[in-house]
Amino acid sequence: MVAKTLVELETLRVELREDGVAVLTVNRPDRANSQTQTMFHEHNEAALALRDSGARALILRGAGEKAFCSGFDLAEVGTIQAMGVREFLFFQEAATGGLAAIRELPFPVIAAIHGPAVGGGLALALAADIRLAAPTAKLSCAFVRVGLSCGELGTSYLLTRLIGYGRAAELGFTGRVVGAAEAERIGLVNRVVPSEDLFAEADTLAAAIAANSPGGVRMTKRALLRNQEVTSYGAALELENRGQSLLTRAEDMPEALHAFLEGRPPNFTGR
Repeated sequence: MVAKTLVELETLRVELREDGVAVLTVNRPDRANSQTQTMFHEHNEAALALRDSGARALILRGAGEKAFCSGFDLAEVGTIQAMGVREFLFFQEAATGGLAAIRELPFPVIAAIHGPAVGGGLALALAADIRLAAPTAKLSCAFVRVGLSCGELGTSYLLTRLIGYGRAAELGFTGRVVGAAEAERIGLVNRVVPSEDLFAEADTLAAAIAANSPGGVRMTKRALLRNQEVTSYGAALELENRGQSLLTRAEDMPEALHAFLEGRPPNFTGR
């Protein structure tokens, strides 16, 4: 299937296919897809290119056979240590902003995880809406093992909401590695699939999402994300009511009803 490159980057590959499925590849296979200062800035550039691309779903993957993303490249640690406080804060804000931009994309993001997803690599996987894992997947907070905290790149927020405080605390305090089977059992990943089928499974899931109303999917993601952050049931209902009211004014809902009555697949346009 023909794919076009949305933006030329050094550490990431960003492509959009004709079927509306985009693929974002962490592209440093010779360094286990480890993160660099450049990569954190490029997450922002990739998200900006993807946001208005017309994509209906995104697959997030690591290049090569070795790793999804092995965290920050230790070869750049010296550069960070030499930074002053204000310079480091700028770097930190760029890093967190890049991952937040991926999480905030208006369409679903599916992470296809093989091999290590460690430290910042785990944070990247947590920025996705759905996580599929190969049996080789190894997930770890790892931060405490290098003298840092789990309060990094959104991990403390996303991990507790995904697997609960107790499990997140254990992983955050120990930095231990979680294998694919345990990750599935505790809800850290949605499911485990054979390594050779990992991308195909992510592709099938993305295609199923892309077949639905773009507006309906986008409003669903917005409601799911925002309602993790609101503090009351009433506020959640207000957000849902606004979204549904807008969608009933769009073209896709009546089209779906007509298609059902006529016994044909709907032709969703997103208008």
